Amino acid sequence: MPKMHNTRAGRVFDGFNVIILGIIGILMILPFLYIIAGSFATEAELTRRSFFIWPETFTLNAYKYIFSTATFSRSILVSIGVTLVGTIVCLFFTFTMAYPLSRKNLLGRNLFLNLVVFSMLFSGGMIPTYIVVKSLGLLDSYWSLILPGAINPFNLIIVKTFFQGIPNELEEAAKMDGCTEIGIFWRILLPLSTPVLATFTLFYAVGIWNDFFHALLYISDSTKWPVQVLLQQIIILSQGNLTDTAAQAGAYVTPPEQSLKLAVVVVATLPILIVYPFLQKHFAQGMLLGSVKG
Repeated sequence: MPKMHNTRAGRVFDGFNVIILGIIGILMILPFLYIIAGSFATEAELTRRSFFIWPETFTLNAYKYIFSTATFSRSILVSIGVTLVGTIVCLFFTFTMAYPLSRKNLLGRNLFLNLVVFSMLFSGGMIPTYIVVKSLGLLDSYWSLILPGAINPFNLIIVKTFFQGIPNELEEAAKMDGCTEIGIFWRILLPLSTPVLATFTLFYAVGIWNDFFHALLYISDSTKWPVQVLLQQIIILSQGNLTDTAAQAGAYVTPPEQSLKLAVVVVATLPILIVYPFLQKHFAQGMLLGSVKG
């Protein structure tokens, strides 16, 4: 019997899928193309044209305004450093906690799992969290942007489920060769976890990079602002709402307001777009590996 995609009906069905998915893909990418084009357009063109993907006149005024700030380079380095360290910390705590919870002979395993699930449904809230961060002396510290969200309960359960799906024979063979629990985790499980590791590296990195709310709460020193907070202050400056806090961003006057907003989106998104292609081949596989068993 011929396969479905070799029949006439199968080819029509495949062609229909390609057309529909192509249309959806175009609709998804058009807004971003507009954002990129608008960031290079003049204010007059943005006011006159409601939508375009190629500006009539290229201008770098918005990017000149962003990069003219005295603290921009420092804030980029802060964001990169916090993202790198935060991602490593989150992965370390997530994987090292998921591994013992995946062992059915762990004493108190059900209690710990119930606590993890409980933390998915309930949280202390903003004010109690702020009090905890303050009592630990983390205010105006980069650790305040990392430690409060060091473990995501949902990610932890996915990784735990993935570890449970690894055949026990591999661990038994490693123990027969004299491997300890740490050795099994480091030499056996982690090399097999590359897709999951890449997936949650991307998840944690994107979350930390895009986070500005915690920086607004915990960081009052403008020299320690990540780029997301600085870009927000730049937009406030561009709208003429000059406050003492926003003035510390130190940009030149008469900024291009509309194109600046679009340029901010490009600057904030570009680093993640650069990293994503390197993790893409593992992304889809990693999303499915830990979600097939309970």
